[in-house]
Amino acid sequence: MAMQLISPDAERRFIEAAFTHEGLPAADAATIAGLMTEADLQGSDGHGIIRLPQYIRRIRAGGINKHPDIRIVRERAAMAVVDGDNGMGHLVASAGVDIAIRKAREAGVAWVSTRYSNHAGPASLYAARPLAEDMLCLYFAVGNANHMPPWGGQDMLLSTNPIAAAILTGEEPPVILDMATTVAAYGKVKAKAKAGEQMPPGWMIDRAGRPLLDPNRAGEGFLLPIGGHKGYGLALVIGLLAGTLGGAAMGRDVVDFNADHVSVTNTGQALLVIDPSAFGDVGVFKASVDRIVRDIRESERLPGTDRIWLPGEQSHERRLRNRKSGIPMPDALIAELDVLARELSIPSLREAVSA
Repeated sequence: MAMQLISPDAERRFIEAAFTHEGLPAADAATIAGLMTEADLQGSDGHGIIRLPQYIRRIRAGGINKHPDIRIVRERAAMAVVDGDNGMGHLVASAGVDIAIRKAREAGVAWVSTRYSNHAGPASLYAARPLAEDMLCLYFAVGNANHMPPWGGQDMLLSTNPIAAAILTGEEPPVILDMATTVAAYGKVKAKAKAGEQMPPGWMIDRAGRPLLDPNRAGEGFLLPIGGHKGYGLALVIGLLAGTLGGAAMGRDVVDFNADHVSVTNTGQALLVIDPSAFGDVGVFKASVDRIVRDIRESERLPGTDRIWLPGEQSHERRLRNRKSGIPMPDALIAELDVLARELSIPSLREAVSA
């Protein structure tokens, strides 16, 4: 697979130019571009610039509101429901987590649900945001297309429904868990197809129960849940909390935004932000987490294991490496983005590199 290294600044400028061309306010375009680039920096390549052509198609088809009125529609001291007015999910989720941070600062904990949002990229981007405020976060979402049936069934009634958690540390990298409730997120399937690679066994099966390895045939089968029936149960609960509780789509109401560029998706996200200062000294908490992290990392390893990783460590190292040397990007994706640049009459990604 042929790859090129793209500077983060070049990627961000290209994405920002595309959204600005399509009529998004400059500040909103910059916010989305920054989050999408951050996704690629940390290695979440199924949720970064690979999604740009799809977002642009939805915007051009009228499936996304370019000037949303993102607002609180229900509120108590430690909770809120945010209506995203069908805006870009990156904007709605960002507004939701900022509201949760503000409320948690007063109440110690806050739950914010979003509705009429859209696909927002990797969950970890929003779970990690409160870390800068010395807070913790749990993030839940309903995926933007159903790719999984209930355990033992064939009707696609559930999505990848991700969960993310970000835990404060002192000297160590923060503990950041970001996982789909399926063995692989659907964005990874799209990334495999773009890279011309096969999926490993265990990601998907066809309707006859046989392993499905070709990502270009993903529509012929479905994703498998993590842990069998336990992953199915987790996906269901996350969907009810992130979708149904806040009045967002769940189950049969989920719109497949991969195939439908016009319909309002009414995507739901939920954010639980916790201020650890409400529970005790934040410095003591951070030091305790550091100690636990080191105990785990330095614990005895099985034969053949080079290192025990903590959640988020590999993404942290990847981010540092990619920020310095560039983001690896398949030639096939760059070629697709070249086509998009010509359609939008904006400088290509290759030109942005040299700018």
